[in-house]
Amino acid sequence: MTTMTSARRDQPKSASRVWPPHAPQQLEATPELLAELADASARLETATPEEIITWAHERFAPYLTMATAFGPEGCVILSMLAKVAPDTYVFNLDTGYQFQQTLDLRDRIAEKYGIEVDMLQPELSVPEYEALHGGPLYKTDPNQCCFDRKIKVLRQAAQGKHAWMSGIRRDQSADRAQAAIVGWDKKFNLVKVSPLANWSKSDIWNRILAEDVPYNPLHDQGYPSIGCWPCTRAILHGETDERAGRWSGTGKTECGLHTIQESDGSGI
Repeated sequence: MTTMTSARRDQPKSASRVWPPHAPQQLEATPELLAELADASARLETATPEEIITWAHERFAPYLTMATAFGPEGCVILSMLAKVAPDTYVFNLDTGYQFQQTLDLRDRIAEKYGIEVDMLQPELSVPEYEALHGGPLYKTDPNQCCFDRKIKVLRQAAQGKHAWMSGIRRDQSADRAQAAIVGWDKKFNLVKVSPLANWSKSDIWNRILAEDVPYNPLHDQGYPSIGCWPCTRAILHGETDERAGRWSGTGKTECGLHTIQESDGSGI
């Protein structure tokens, strides 16, 4: 079983966030719920991200959560949460391979907005995990590495929750182009809310600059998309895909959190 622990490095010393209470029961994808989500998604298609977040909070709190990798989109959502739903539980899937700049950004977010993102870790530390597999698994089987150190952790984090928010945009990739504003996430048995689905990259950065939202300094060094340091590089001159620096040379473009499920055609 995946064990979730608090962040291990340089966390703020202010009051820690409390894991929200578990829901009386897990949501089920009944026809009634799916119809409600489809109606809500259609109505919210032209809503602002703040309005979408407010709806999600009113509908699902205290069983609403957010996963963030501290990308530009996640930082923008955190700035919005501070205004409209500051009690939302937010977590990061801390694989043990994150850039130090990413870990430092967590502290800057906490200082500016008072939102302390919980760092959820796999059961095995990086040294234990690499020893088990005879070396870094990200070199030989990055899909399994992502599954073990991210997907499994999110699945446990989803227990007792009804809905989760993410910062995906439709213009980021072919998988994400099909994202609904609100929909059922079959992989994690949660309602998935994507407040920024309709926003563009320029929308994100206009908000960051206008409101001085903290962001990862690696973005200023040619890293438009940032994940684990072994599997992330700066993009090269002429590369237009903002995720070109992720798992470069492997054909892999997603960790699995936001891919379409081939078995049933649904997206998360």
